[in-house]
Amino acid sequence: MSRQTITFRSAGEDIEAFLYLPQGPQSSPPPVVVMAGGWCYVKELVQPIYAEAFAKAGLAVLLFDYRGLGGSTGTPRQHLDPQAQIEDYRNAISYLETREDVDSSRLGAWGISYSGGHVLVLGAIDPRIRAVVSIVPVVDGLPTLKQAHGTIGFRKLTELISDSRRHLYATGEHTYMPHGSATPQEEVVTWPFPSSQPTFAWLKETQGPRYENRATVASTDMLLHYSVYPHVERLIDTPTMMVVAEADDHTMWELEIEAFHKIPTPKKQLEIVPKGGHLGLYKDVDKIAEVATTCGEWFTRWL
Repeated sequence: MSRQTITFRSAGEDIEAFLYLPQGPQSSPPPVVVMAGGWCYVKELVQPIYAEAFAKAGLAVLLFDYRGLGGSTGTPRQHLDPQAQIEDYRNAISYLETREDVDSSRLGAWGISYSGGHVLVLGAIDPRIRAVVSIVPVVDGLPTLKQAHGTIGFRKLTELISDSRRHLYATGEHTYMPHGSATPQEEVVTWPFPSSQPTFAWLKETQGPRYENRATVASTDMLLHYSVYPHVERLIDTPTMMVVAEADDHTMWELEIEAFHKIPTPKKQLEIVPKGGHLGLYKDVDKIAEVATTCGEWFTRWL
């Protein structure tokens, strides 16, 4: 395979992406998978393992940074607007339609965690998408964060959001909060799991130095209103695979499985990865490679 860094435009911003192309004899341009990451992710975190597996299976891949993150332009930085991120996906697809070295009529969408939810929405709203793979998705932000924070922690979270909105109104300036912390009981963070921050610190050190452990508080406010419903109920004929981690208490595997069962297409598959939980799919290289192979087989089957 080959990999090159390219840019495309989305909402007036330059979006940085890796384009992977399979090598070897090709009788026609390959099908293509569009990919982006979850909460605060840059494209170098974990996702290249999947992209390389897909390219080895004969698929092209476009893996990009959302506007305001990583190598892409856009302000405010680290502002995670899910509708804007979904629009970046759709503009990535439009960009791929301009390329002659990929077959954009055979296009799949892949996402993990927050973007795992995005691709469920995309599969429902964009008819250009022929197949979907959703890894440990966020499916409903309010019950997810309520369960994650607990009653007292959730009160502190909503108080912080209200204070931030007042500050934004008064000054026009966004305030920020951490993605995670090793001691979430001592500060308000979006994802209050003690193991999360050390995991992403390791990923920053070893894979993605442009990762930042922060997002605007408005990002978390929007997460509370985020839901893949009713979109999953509109996946009438789009082949959809969902990968869930056993006992995932970050994005809540029970919510994910409930959403999976709401998908009406018979062309669907649920994979449950044993042990490891949510973060196992970021740390366990062998497990990630195994899941990537399964995802590649799904795309190869349907594209």
